[in-house]
Amino acid sequence: MNFLVTGGAGFIGSAVCRHLCANPAYRVTNLDKLTYAGNLASLRPIENADNYSFAQADICDERAVLDLLRRHDIDIVMNLAAESHVDRSIDGPGAFIETNIVGTYKILNAALEYWRGLSEDRKSRFRFHHVSTDEVFGDLSFDGGMFVEETPYAPSSPYSASKAASDHLVRAWHETYGLPVVLSNCSNNYGPYHFPEKLIPLVILNALDEKPLPVYGAGANVRDWLFVEDHARALELVATKGQPGESYNVGGNSERTNLAVVETICDLLDTRRPRAGGRRYRELISFVTDRPGHDRRYAIDATKISRELGWTPRENFDSGLARTVDWFLDNEWWWGPIREQRYAGERLGEARKVGA
Repeated sequence: MNFLVTGGAGFIGSAVCRHLCANPAYRVTNLDKLTYAGNLASLRPIENADNYSFAQADICDERAVLDLLRRHDIDIVMNLAAESHVDRSIDGPGAFIETNIVGTYKILNAALEYWRGLSEDRKSRFRFHHVSTDEVFGDLSFDGGMFVEETPYAPSSPYSASKAASDHLVRAWHETYGLPVVLSNCSNNYGPYHFPEKLIPLVILNALDEKPLPVYGAGANVRDWLFVEDHARALELVATKGQPGESYNVGGNSERTNLAVVETICDLLDTRRPRAGGRRYRELISFVTDRPGHDRRYAIDATKISRELGWTPRENFDSGLARTVDWFLDNEWWWGPIREQRYAGERLGEARKVGA
């Protein structure tokens, strides 16, 4: 089975590539533009594998995508190429519109042309898997309730709005043109090779550098956390066994406040890399002005993917976070150049509403 993984040099995409390449029956082509968050070092474990290849391209280049589909005889497209950081979408939404909306439109067109040229048997086996986020559903109150596949969309940020638009395009290409698509919406991912602008790696690395650990507002915002390797397993199941036209929510069943996440990281580092003088890492926590449009809570109901595809997460939050902290302690070769050359931990997304 031949896969095209777009955005395969990113955090989740690289985890998917590493996971798929462990199966010798799969051949994986990784298409990535290599923007600031794309990092081929994340593919080092598989870069010389016989069933892996890399192509630098932009999903907005429809002809380049179509050429890859034909050249590698692709059976399944897994579209993970996206701008994904909320704070960056506040500072510069244009890149999110271009990649997440226009890019999805372009790759859908390429996939449709390719699919129409397949034999009837290959047509029936082809899948276009679009990977999205729980943020398209908007905001949940603190008093219960979870996102299900039928939850109405209500995005709050330029990022989540662009992902919502891309989801709608994918569904439209299925309903209008018959393209066999599947969708998945996931909760917050974490784990090895996570670009350090996101909360968990940022806190780990700032703590090691003895820098302040920024927490928005009072740290009361709640997220459901999903270990990235569990997510990669779920995505394989959706892509290979999901029903065309269906969507599947993927969550870790691990809700935590942002403050609790930061405090847990501090406590893990206290035992693994103690600070000088017996000080605790919690002393570095710094509460900062909240970002605009900050959703209060996300929570995923993953009953459908469990019932229909047999997926459940293997890691709980405590075990997954411990694995993540240990990985960052052991792999400065990966994150050191990023902190020095691409992103040193500065705050992003401080734009305010017009008139505020």
